[in-house]
Amino acid sequence: MRRLLITLLCALPLAAVTGISQDEYRARRAELRKTLDGVVVLFGEREEALSGFVQESNFEYLTGFAEPGAAMLLSSTEEILFLQPKNPRQETFYGKHVTPEDSDAKSRTGFDAVAPYHTLAARFFRATEAHRKYYLLLTGEDSKPLSPREYDKLRVFVPFHQELNAATIVAKLRMKKSPAELELIQKAADASIAAHRQSWKMMRAGMAEYEIQAAMAKVWSDLGCERAAYAPIVGSGPNSTVLHYNTNRRKMDAGEVTVIDVAAQCSSYAADITRTVPVSGRFNERQREIYNVVLGAQNAAIAAAKPGVLMRDLQKIAKDYMDAHGKDKKGEGLGKYFVHGLGHHVGLEVHDPADTPTTPLAAGMVVTIEPGIYIPEEGIGVRIEDMILITENGSRLMTAALPRVAAEIEKLIGK
Repeated sequence: MRRLLITLLCALPLAAVTGISQDEYRARRAELRKTLDGVVVLFGEREEALSGFVQESNFEYLTGFAEPGAAMLLSSTEEILFLQPKNPRQETFYGKHVTPEDSDAKSRTGFDAVAPYHTLAARFFRATEAHRKYYLLLTGEDSKPLSPREYDKLRVFVPFHQELNAATIVAKLRMKKSPAELELIQKAADASIAAHRQSWKMMRAGMAEYEIQAAMAKVWSDLGCERAAYAPIVGSGPNSTVLHYNTNRRKMDAGEVTVIDVAAQCSSYAADITRTVPVSGRFNERQREIYNVVLGAQNAAIAAAKPGVLMRDLQKIAKDYMDAHGKDKKGEGLGKYFVHGLGHHVGLEVHDPADTPTTPLAAGMVVTIEPGIYIPEEGIGVRIEDMILITENGSRLMTAALPRVAAEIEKLIGK
C-alpha cells in the first residue's frame, strides 16, 4: 500500500494536499492567549531575499501569514496583526501584498483586527498599561531577540516591566502536531522517500555527489515541494564520516558507502531522512557489519519510544546496543563512535523547537531516530534516520516506505 502511495505521489502534484486552515491558526493563538499574563509581540521576517521569502517559523505557526514586514500583538484580551502600507515600488520587485488599507485584509489574514505597522508602538504601550509583563521572542544561547532594533523601540515604553521569553511558551504548543500538520509532514516525508528511491536507481561509481543531490531536488520539486528542508548531505567514502558534510563535490568510488541525508520541505513542513547505501550495489563484510549494528540500535530505540520516555533514555538504549553488538579494530565497543544526539523534533523546522531538553515524549510529537557510527580510520560512516509519530501506546514509523534492511537496499541500487 505504501509503495502504491509513492507511485501515486510521483504521478500527481502534491499542491492539492490541504494546508492549515485559518480556524486552526485562530485556535493556536487562542490557546496561547489562555496562558498569557502579559503582552506578546512577535515580528515576522522583515524582507524578501533574492533566494525567496521564508517566514519566521513561530510567526508562521501562529498566523500562517507568508508575507514580509508584519508583526503581531497578543494579550489575554486582544490580538492584532500589523501590516506594512502599500508600496508601489516594492510591488514592482515582489508583487502585491496584503496591506491594512485593503478592504479584505481581515478575511485574507484571519485576524479580526488589522492595523498599520506604524501604530504598533502606541498599541503596545496601551496594552502594557494593564499588564506588568511582556514577552519577546528570544532565541539562541545568548537569548538575543530576532528583531533587536524593533524590540528596542518598544522597550523604551516599559522600562519597569518584566521582560520574558516567548520562545518557550510557543515551543510548548508546537511540539504536539495537529492532524493537518501530520498530513503535511507526511507529504514531505513521502516526497523525500520518492527522492531517495530515485537516488538509489542512479547510484554508480564515478558519479559526483552533487548529481545525487540535484536528482533528488528535481523529484520533490516535481511533487510540489518548495525547497530542501536543510542543506543536503551526500557524503561518500571519507566524507561519510563527516556528520554535516554538505560540499557534495567528490566523485563516488566503487566499494564505498554514501551517506544520503536529504529531505524536502513541502507546504512549509519539513522531513528528515537519512540512508547509507553501497555505491557499487553491495556492502562489503565490514560495511554490512557496521550497518547492521546501526540498524539494530535504531530498531531498539524505536521499539522503546512511547509517551513518557525521554529522548536521552532512547539515546542510551541505542548506544548500549552498539557497545554490545560490535567492536572496532582495537576490540572496543562501537558506542564511542556514536557522537551526536539520537534525534529531534520535526515540524515547520527540521529541528523543531522543544520547550525543554527533558520534556518527555507525548502522543502527537514527531521526532527523528537517527543513530550513527563514524569510524574515520576505516573510512566508514553509517547513519540511518527515520521519522516517528509518538502514539498513545508507542510510535508509528512515518518513513516505513523507504527500506532500511541492507539486503532490501542492495536490491534497489542501480535499478
